[in-house]
Amino acid sequence: MTNTTDTTDTTNTTNAGTSTTSATSTTDTAQPRSVSAYAAPAPKAPLEKTTVLRRAVGEHDILIDVRFAGICHSDIHQVSEDWGDGIFPMVPGHEIAGVVAEVGPGVTRWAVGDRVGVGCFVDSCRECDNCLAGLQQYCSGTPGAVFTYNGVGRDGEPTYGGYSSQLVVDEGYALRIPDALPLDVAAPLLCAGITLYSPLTHWGAGPGKKVAIVGLGGLGHMGVKIAHAKGAEVTVLSQSLRKREDGLRLGADDYRATSDPATFTELAGTFDLIVNTVSADLDLSAYLGLLRTGGTLVQVGAPEKPVSVNAHALLVGRKSLSGSMIGGLPETQEMLDFCAAHGIGAEIELIDADQINEAYERVLSSDVRYRFVIDTSTI
Repeated sequence: MTNTTDTTDTTNTTNAGTSTTSATSTTDTAQPRSVSAYAAPAPKAPLEKTTVLRRAVGEHDILIDVRFAGICHSDIHQVSEDWGDGIFPMVPGHEIAGVVAEVGPGVTRWAVGDRVGVGCFVDSCRECDNCLAGLQQYCSGTPGAVFTYNGVGRDGEPTYGGYSSQLVVDEGYALRIPDALPLDVAAPLLCAGITLYSPLTHWGAGPGKKVAIVGLGGLGHMGVKIAHAKGAEVTVLSQSLRKREDGLRLGADDYRATSDPATFTELAGTFDLIVNTVSADLDLSAYLGLLRTGGTLVQVGAPEKPVSVNAHALLVGRKSLSGSMIGGLPETQEMLDFCAAHGIGAEIELIDADQINEAYERVLSSDVRYRFVIDTSTI
């Protein structure tokens, strides 16, 4: 994307993606509806075309015509049950961009035709300290954060994700996608974008700060773009220099290979913040050695096995090892507005729905630069 500014109608606000436009309800929302989707019928099974039942549009619900859905590596993990038992059939997808098609009679935030996104969760308790603080992803109440797919809603039914033609969601859990962001490159921002924006913002990436992004994939490339836009000095740390040209094009000031032992010697004590986006088993103690005194290493990738750290790597230099998981509704809206203002979208490869299984194989082979996005009109 080229640099643009947010030209969205000024009646839209940035509070959890809301719109002050009055919505009118339709009269055919009383019944559940069958919609086209792609689902994994069983663990590790190829995805296949099917239909799923979406709930009736309720008082405060909106019906979204899904236009684009990103493929996140976590979709593959969940279909494969790498992180625990799944609910099948499973319709993955939590990077969703579309347009409001219907609104419930009590909806005040949205109107038919509004451009909206849905990320990793579609409900939470709305009452715990985390929810009240806008950190719904860390909901500690009941039902907890209800994930967009492979979860269970308040009605006791499984949730189905964005690899589908339509989605019903509570109006408060949709985000406004500014007009300056094309929907296809906006979809991955709902997971990959916020996953990097949140720690970069929380730990103060900006002018005068040196930030390292570990890995240049679906998450890492967003980290480079966002950290650069925030004014930080950005270094990519990757296994090889294969993507060096891309990294510099995306905004990195430096690009180093972690397979070269000299990298850890030459960059020792350099960074204020390191964000690790990879799920591979890394020697985190070695990466802690790259931090300045008081620096922080943030883990956003999710390794399958427990990680271990030499305590002395933390003690010497008062360094911190932390984690971060996506973002709450207000911060996700802030991220979308930031990306629109700075011309930031995901680098994508647009595919038809019948290419999903091939795309999964290519993700596992690191053969994508940098996010597959499904054109859901092909479902």
